[in-house]
Amino acid sequence: MSARSLVVAAIAVAVAVAFADSSIVVLALPELYGTFDTTIEGVAWVITSYNLVLAASALLLVFVVHRVRANVLLAAGSVVFLGASIACALANSIGFLIAARSVQGLGGALLLTGSLPVLAAFAGSNARGVAIWTAAGTLGAGMGPALGGILTQAFDWRAIFVAQAPVAGLALLGAVGSHVSAILEEGWTSGLRRTLPANGALALVSGALVGALFLGVVLVIDVFGLSPIAGAAVVSAIPVATLLARPVAAALPMPLAAGAGALMLASGLIGLAFLPSSELAYAIASFALCGFGLGLSVPGLSHAVLGGQGTGRKATFTVGVRHLGLVLALAVIAPLLTDDLFEAAEVAELNATAVIIDGEISATTKIPLALDIRDTIDRVPEGEIPDFTAVFEEHGSRTETSVRTVQDELVAAIEQAVTRGFRSSFQFCALLAALAVIPVAAFRRRLA
Repeated sequence: MSARSLVVAAIAVAVAVAFADSSIVVLALPELYGTFDTTIEGVAWVITSYNLVLAASALLLVFVVHRVRANVLLAAGSVVFLGASIACALANSIGFLIAARSVQGLGGALLLTGSLPVLAAFAGSNARGVAIWTAAGTLGAGMGPALGGILTQAFDWRAIFVAQAPVAGLALLGAVGSHVSAILEEGWTSGLRRTLPANGALALVSGALVGALFLGVVLVIDVFGLSPIAGAAVVSAIPVATLLARPVAAALPMPLAAGAGALMLASGLIGLAFLPSSELAYAIASFALCGFGLGLSVPGLSHAVLGGQGTGRKATFTVGVRHLGLVLALAVIAPLLTDDLFEAAEVAELNATAVIIDGEISATTKIPLALDIRDTIDRVPEGEIPDFTAVFEEHGSRTETSVRTVQDELVAAIEQAVTRGFRSSFQFCALLAALAVIPVAAFRRRLA
C-alpha cells in the first residue's frame, strides 16, 4: 500500500470515529452510572454534550470554512480531538467528563469539516473523496455502540477514549502532509438551497437512528441484562447490515434507495417497539433491518448533498444538520422515555406481585420471599432494574423447582413491562424515519 493510500485510510478511520462518537459510549453508560454515582440525566449528557457542541460548531463553521485551508482545519480538529480524548480517559468526575466530551465535539466538527477536501486531494478527485468520506461516516455511525461495548468489556469505559487518541494522531499526520488552498465558494447559498430536501431527510434519518443506536442498546443492556460485549454482538447487526446494503444502494436509483432505506429503518424500529420481551433473535433481525436501511439511505442522500460546487461549506452544513437532528430527537425522547418508564415500573411491580401471589409455593416461603423482594426493589437506585437472583437463591431456587419457576416468571413479567415502556419512544423514531420519505419523494427529480 502506498503512502498516499495509508494517509487516506488514516483520515477515513478518523472520520468514522468522529461519527461513531455520537453513540460510542452508550454501552458504557451503566458503568459510568456506577463509577460516578450520578443520575440518569448526568450520564445522558455524556452523549448529548458531544452531539450538541458538534452540531452547533459545524453550523457556525459554515460561515468561515471557505476562508481557511482544509488541512489547517483538519490539523486543528485532530489536535483538539486528541487532547479531549485523553482528557475524557482521565476524567475523575461526571462534570469533567461532560466538559471534555464538549471539547471533543468541537474537535469532531473541525475534523469532519477539514477531512473531506483533504481526502479529495489525496484520492485524486472530489467524487472519490466524497465516496470515501460518506462510506466512512455511514459505517462509523452504525458501529459506534458495538465498538464501545467491546472496549468496555475487554478493559473499561476509559479504553474507549484511549483508543481514539492515536486515531486522531494519524489524521494529524495526513493534515501535515497535505496542502489544500482555501477556495472562495461562489454561489454556495443557491447550492445549499438545492440540498435542503436531502439535508432534511438526513436530519430525520439521524433522529430516527437514536432509536437503534441509543434506545435499542439501552434495552438489551439494562433490561435484557446482557454484558457489554454480548450487547455489542447483538448491535453489530447494524454495521454488518450497513455494509451489505452498499452494493444494493449503488445499483438502485438514488431516490429509490433513499426512500426504501428510510422505510426499512422505520420497519426495524417498529420491530424493536414490539419486541416480545427478551427475544434476542427478534432483536437482532430488527437491528439488521435498521442497519440495512441506514446503508441504503445515507450514502445516496450524502452524495446528493455533496455533489457540485461548494463542497466544503455543504459538507460542514450537512454535518451540523445530521447531528442537530440527533440532538433534537434525544431532547424529545428523554422526557418521553422517562415518563413511560415510570409507568412501566408501576406495572412491573403489580405484575411481580401477581406472580408471587399466584406462585405455586408454600405460604411459609411466599411471604418472606415477597418481603425480601420488596426490600430489594427499595434498595435499587432509581433507573436500575433490580437483580433478584440472590433473593431467590436464599429461598431455595437452586434446589426447589417451584421457586425457580416463580423466579423465571417474575423476571419475565418485569422485562415485559419495562420493554413496553420503550414502545412510544421507538414509535416516535420510526415516525421520523417514515417522514424522511416525504422530501425524498417530493424532490426525487432534484435528488436524482
